[in-house]
Amino acid sequence: MTVTYLKKAEKTAFTGEDDVSELVANMLKEIEEGGEEKSIELTRKFDKWDGGIVVTEEEIKAAADQISDQLKKDIQFAYDRVRGFAEKQLASMSEFETELSDGLFAGQKLIPMQTAGCYVPGGRYSHIASAIMSVATAKVAGVDNIIACSPPGREGGMHPAIIYCMNLCGADTILQLGGVQGIAAMAYGQFTGHEADILVGPGNQYVAEAKRQLYGRVAIDMFAGPSEIMVIADEKADPELVAVDLVGQIEHGYNTPGWLLTNSKELAETVMKRVPELIATLPDLNRTNAEAAWKDYGEVIIYDTKEEAVKVSDDYASEHLEVHTEDNDWWLQNLRNYGSLFMGEETNVSFGDKTSGPNHILPTKGAAKYTGGLSVAKFIKVVTYQRSSRAASKDVAQVTARISRLEGMEAHARTGDARLAKYFPNEAFDLKP
Repeated sequence: MTVTYLKKAEKTAFTGEDDVSELVANMLKEIEEGGEEKSIELTRKFDKWDGGIVVTEEEIKAAADQISDQLKKDIQFAYDRVRGFAEKQLASMSEFETELSDGLFAGQKLIPMQTAGCYVPGGRYSHIASAIMSVATAKVAGVDNIIACSPPGREGGMHPAIIYCMNLCGADTILQLGGVQGIAAMAYGQFTGHEADILVGPGNQYVAEAKRQLYGRVAIDMFAGPSEIMVIADEKADPELVAVDLVGQIEHGYNTPGWLLTNSKELAETVMKRVPELIATLPDLNRTNAEAAWKDYGEVIIYDTKEEAVKVSDDYASEHLEVHTEDNDWWLQNLRNYGSLFMGEETNVSFGDKTSGPNHILPTKGAAKYTGGLSVAKFIKVVTYQRSSRAASKDVAQVTARISRLEGMEAHARTGDARLAKYFPNEAFDLKP
């Protein structure tokens, strides 16, 4: 395999993880022991918020009055597409019952979780779209009780557009809580009396670590890290759009990887020149984030064959994967590991992040090798059941008894013996393995 790195990352998505784990563990313990008062204390400390935690109906109405009609229309546009895609996902799932042998029936049921906790980031940026992605999807799935929280990270509390989004999408309770305390409060049922069955939504490294440590006690959408983008571009691609799309993602944070995979050294060099130029034109915070991300996490890789490129891409398993090539269909058929795929220059990661429909809460740090992103299915338990006639249990009981004895599990075997004795008292069976 022949690939060449014109630019190699100095850091990886796993850099610095150990520094966070102990701090989060201590905070989770303090919040569980200290209850709601501890969550309130931490919110005052970290977010400088002295207001109420549970958003009231009056505050929801006030938030709606604070945003423009155009923003409401834009939010509705995005909501309609995210909800529509989620509804199609739900329609693709089905319950069934099948007869495995005469009189032996087994089935599948789809049961929504009772309570979902949806975290919406609100620190450096106000992530309106994340409110739509998590809350609307949980609502379509049929979750009984949806709790949404976001940091009150501005004067006057949570951004009114986030409150408006959460309410529009169907949140039953909205909490002005961020960080570890927001995650913990939803998991422990603080302020609502409903302990979350699942926690979903993106967040910073502390939020991600809190979800990771609570996994098992609750379900989570995925083990998430910093956002990622990879662009596969051939010699016919527009280098300006490639550079714009890379910069469009790495402004997320100082540790956001941006990877270019191309067969054209000329395109690679043009993009490497343009990325710093585009970063330099950004507002201060965005520029600082993007500069650090490109310096420490950016990579530019040259490939010889498409097959080599597929191997590299699948090894990275990028959260977002754009394909700017002449034969996009070939890549669609051959690429396997990605969170979400964007085919052609006419779409891009930002479209997916904000409005186009498929969910933007996606696997990072290689997790796309074994999971997809947030979907209706994450909020639904796929459970099974079975029923049997007495006649059908005759063969099943005998085989169960013999296999159980072979495994040394005599009590298991006797559950089969007991039914054979009850249902077929006049018959003899060989129940030894």
